[in-house]
Amino acid sequence: MEPTTVALCIIIIGALLIIGEAISPGVYMIIPGTVLVVLGIFGYFFPDFLFSIWAPITMVVVGLVASIVTVIIYKKLGEPEPPATSVSDGLVGKEGVVTVGTSYDNLKGKVKVGSEIWSARSVKPIDVGRVVRVVSTEGVHIVVEEYQEDEE
Repeated sequence: MEPTTVALCIIIIGALLIIGEAISPGVYMIIPGTVLVVLGIFGYFFPDFLFSIWAPITMVVVGLVASIVTVIIYKKLGEPEPPATSVSDGLVGKEGVVTVGTSYDNLKGKVKVGSEIWSARSVKPIDVGRVVRVVSTEGVHIVVEEYQEDEE
């Protein structure tokens, strides 16, 4: 087989690995894919390169660089989100609808605020279907009061 044909095969295999990584990120197929594409390109333009001592050296160098760059990029893309408990503080003042009746002495009550359902309690019992306003938060629980339209 001619060296240019081998080089093209190497490029194709590398490209398929890179496409696989794009379809299923986080598998790190991009590293060997990058190594193979670079190796194939060198081999295509310099046919004797693939069968010299420089091919494995190039593979190691490109592999290390690709690994470092990939890890840095994935760290940036996968930065942790703040814990869900901190989100409840932003609920104060928002309106919701009671889905399970609330009372003062327990957290069995449920209130739907936006698209999320929160455990809730209230100073006075509030029945299902009533509109409420969030007055404070207690960790991942909310405290609500019945919404009065004439308050505004």
